[in-house]
Amino acid sequence: MTSQFTASQSVEITVPAQPAPIQHYLRQPQRLVHAIADPNLIEQLSPEQFRLKMRPLNFLSLTFQPRVTLKVWADVNGTVHLRSVDCDIPGLDYINQRFTLEVKGKLYPEQQQNTTRLKGKADLKVRVDIPFPLSMTPQPIIETTGNGLLKSVLLRIKQKLMHQLLLDYRQWANADRQTLNQPNSQHLAPADNPTI
Repeated sequence: MTSQFTASQSVEITVPAQPAPIQHYLRQPQRLVHAIADPNLIEQLSPEQFRLKMRPLNFLSLTFQPRVTLKVWADVNGTVHLRSVDCDIPGLDYINQRFTLEVKGKLYPEQQQNTTRLKGKADLKVRVDIPFPLSMTPQPIIETTGNGLLKSVLLRIKQKLMHQLLLDYRQWANADRQTLNQPNSQHLAPADNPTI
């Protein structure tokens, strides 16, 4: 039985003024990746591609830990785009061959009078063949559980983004010029809130 689950999440953050504009910060998309995920669970594959190991997820009686490869890039307007290019679930070969995950998102600055706001949206979609005996569970329960799980994943990312991105932006914007020219030399402080 094939099931599809979806979730969307929007975000709007007021950006306090700093010595360097947020548009310059957003041209370094690797900083955004580190703002939404635990740096210990990220492997940078190329300047624009990152492999993220998500925290373990529970779906009905199944526990799994997907790995998602993301492409993250900024355009000339300072909009950061995020798109999944690959996903796998180590150790669950049966489901791994019958599982797809798609994530798309963007984050962009918008000027309103003297205030800068960051606005963004993320969409997450999963298709999976539910294995027996889980496939005996009524479809509405499977859909409600799956959609709720995806919603909770996006909500955690949103909470971490709202907390960690402004903190990292402030540190970056107030760093001296030498540190500013070496974006990889500064690591993010661990956030108090949960990781994905």
